[in-house]
Amino acid sequence: MAKSPVVPRLSLTESDPERSLEFEFVRATENAALNAVHWIGRGDKEGADAAACDAINGTFDRIDMRGEVVIGEGIKDDAPGIFLGDMLGTGKPGSPKFNIALDPIDGTTNISKGMPNSISVMAGVLAPEKGAAMLNIPTFYSEKLAYGPTVAEAMRKDRRLRFDLDTPVEEIVRRTAKIRGKNVREVVVVVLDRPRHEKIIRSVRKVGAALRLIADGDVTAAIAPSLPDSGVDLYMGIGGSPEGVLTAAALRALGGDQQLRMWVRDDEERARIAKDPAAKQLKKIFHAADLVTGKGAIFCATGITSSWLLPGVKVVGRHATTYSILMRARSRTIRYIQAVHDLDNKTIYLRSRDRETLV
Repeated sequence: MAKSPVVPRLSLTESDPERSLEFEFVRATENAALNAVHWIGRGDKEGADAAACDAINGTFDRIDMRGEVVIGEGIKDDAPGIFLGDMLGTGKPGSPKFNIALDPIDGTTNISKGMPNSISVMAGVLAPEKGAAMLNIPTFYSEKLAYGPTVAEAMRKDRRLRFDLDTPVEEIVRRTAKIRGKNVREVVVVVLDRPRHEKIIRSVRKVGAALRLIADGDVTAAIAPSLPDSGVDLYMGIGGSPEGVLTAAALRALGGDQQLRMWVRDDEERARIAKDPAAKQLKKIFHAADLVTGKGAIFCATGITSSWLLPGVKVVGRHATTYSILMRARSRTIRYIQAVHDLDNKTIYLRSRDRETLV
């Protein structure tokens, strides 16, 4: 009887780096949330952001990975942050190479005021040999329109139901209502509460849809239409470009979609981005698959204060409970993770201290 050929066994990291490292990503956002929870309501969004960044950097400092931040945060408001081009992981030769997008705290204003809707969020995609698996948008802000799987599928099948960023808001709401089998009054639209959205707000109210204004945290708001229990149908408005790419990673796993178009604030920004190749695409409407082009993507987030996406950190006595979501676009697997941390024993490795530190 012929012997079967001996096939060398690959380590889990070699065979499926996403699968082997996905829980390290969620551990990083957990640690960021736990390190930032002390800053809730203290009026110091920079302090909260710095604490979250410290925990994320420290977590990855001991993970064999070559992670390059291709979508960073913090530059637009001079906050402490993890920036474009920064490296996460030990950088060990031969270890998996990832492109990373992150926002240590999406909703820093909210956490500083003790308000809902702040999360720590990351996405990672296996890096290609050339280029990046995530599109870096050079403008600080972008126009966005996000909707769930039912709407995305209906628009793919029927051209008459399609809408885009140039479609009047009233018509977007009406078509969404038709697809969702709802009365227009039952359609829930989320918009950032900003003066620049005055026209959108007036239009939503005029058509009779339910409007939900939020102070900050548009990653959660843009993902909400793709979550079956959120009660949200649409997210629209102008928000941060990095957050738009993070949202796209989640929507790749959830089956929803997002439209995004660069929004130039002023002539100074227009001049700054003029040499960027992407500046030639200022009028282009990007979809989720255009923003995150890799076949696989990891998306994870941990709640800091409660939102549509996740409950916030709950501290009772000497225990803290964290709530996280972990998604893989390749398998469309979505995990909700509840973890209870004993605060007498829970430590976080912080880069600033170069050691394990009690929460």
